[in-house]
Amino acid sequence: MAKVLIISDSHGWLKEVELLKQRYEGKVDEMIHCGDSELDYNQVEMQGYQRVAGNCDYDSDYPDELAITIAGEKFFIAHGHMHHVKMNLTPITYRASEVGAKIICHGHSHLAAVTKVGDQLVINPGSIRMPRGRREETYAILEWDEKQNYHVHFYRLNGDEVKDLAYHTTLA
Repeated sequence: MAKVLIISDSHGWLKEVELLKQRYEGKVDEMIHCGDSELDYNQVEMQGYQRVAGNCDYDSDYPDELAITIAGEKFFIAHGHMHHVKMNLTPITYRASEVGAKIICHGHSHLAAVTKVGDQLVINPGSIRMPRGRREETYAILEWDEKQNYHVHFYRLNGDEVKDLAYHTTLA
């Protein structure tokens, strides 16, 4: 089963970004940071993450978006501020369609959520520093199998699962 760590909106936290990297390095196929790290692109804590620029990231080495393939699945990664994700998901799902992506990872709103839009899965891991909409700081783990079964689990920094946010679906 393929597995991806997704975090976002760490807003300057070094120790926590490094903690998650150390916890999951070698246990996941990829690690993604969806922006607003407020860290330099080449900073050691960011090494090992696929990473994009958020509206609070000023290092010009950050790309605005990424389209990558992980274990056979095409991902579109963007912070979301340029796609107006606080209003609706249409712009980001449309952009992901343009690059042929089925899995969309974004941040910006600090709201942990998973939404299925047609044959796309949109994942916002929430914020590990300043969550909105609920008390728990969150990050996400996406897992999928060869039968197109997708499982998204959300966790607190201490590793405890936030069970009421778990999401399971298929994409065809």
